[in-house]
Amino acid sequence: MRLRVMTYNIHRAIGLDRRFRLDRVGEIIATHNPDVALLQEVDAGAPRSRSLDLAAELAERLDYPHKAVGHNVALRKGRYGNATLSRYPIVRERNIDLTIDTRKRRGCQHTSIDVHRPGSGAYRLEVFNLHLGLSAQERARQTGELVRSAEFRELDEHAPCIVGGDFNDWRLLLHPIFMEILRFRSVTHNPDEYATKLPTFPSFSPRGGLDRIYHRGPLRLLEARTCSLTASRVASDHLPVIADFELHS
Repeated sequence: MRLRVMTYNIHRAIGLDRRFRLDRVGEIIATHNPDVALLQEVDAGAPRSRSLDLAAELAERLDYPHKAVGHNVALRKGRYGNATLSRYPIVRERNIDLTIDTRKRRGCQHTSIDVHRPGSGAYRLEVFNLHLGLSAQERARQTGELVRSAEFRELDEHAPCIVGGDFNDWRLLLHPIFMEILRFRSVTHNPDEYATKLPTFPSFSPRGGLDRIYHRGPLRLLEARTCSLTASRVASDHLPVIADFELHS
């Protein structure tokens, strides 16, 4: 069974031209048509994004029947956080608090998704959609909080699992933790190489691989890429990462 996953920091749908254009973000997602979309910086009720619920708007416009939202930051009016859109039923969800001390609130949204197609079997896919902090020490502690969470501890290491999002990890300090300790594989790095092959930030001239997808279990990577649409260079300050997998027994 083929499965397409996207991670995308949509920057509240406010582009580098400082214009709020949800249609551009929608076009980018629709062009790649992922089965599961991991989105970060998703507003709800904030004046800067016309007080819209961006997760609900995108789900409706792009015909995603299932969504989960984890709002991490409360604004003077409105809030924002991570959202996961899915073509398949989300049977379990929880927003894992990754806030460290008095720093800006951060979270990782966990969803359990029942992936099934006629004649292709059924699978329970565990998805972690995260947005980590801006300092290396903060990110290290947040990774520890994630690994110690009940949702992560209870994982069967042979179950299909995705960890994706905006890692904010310029120096790849977290990469060996996921690759060598937690035994994940990366769609944005070649084996045994630390330099990213898919830079995503800043979107107009990407140099840093801040946006990543790690996978574990019966998921075979078929192809991974960033978006090449002209609109993606201005729609957000990040490019999305798109990965195609073969999900097998």
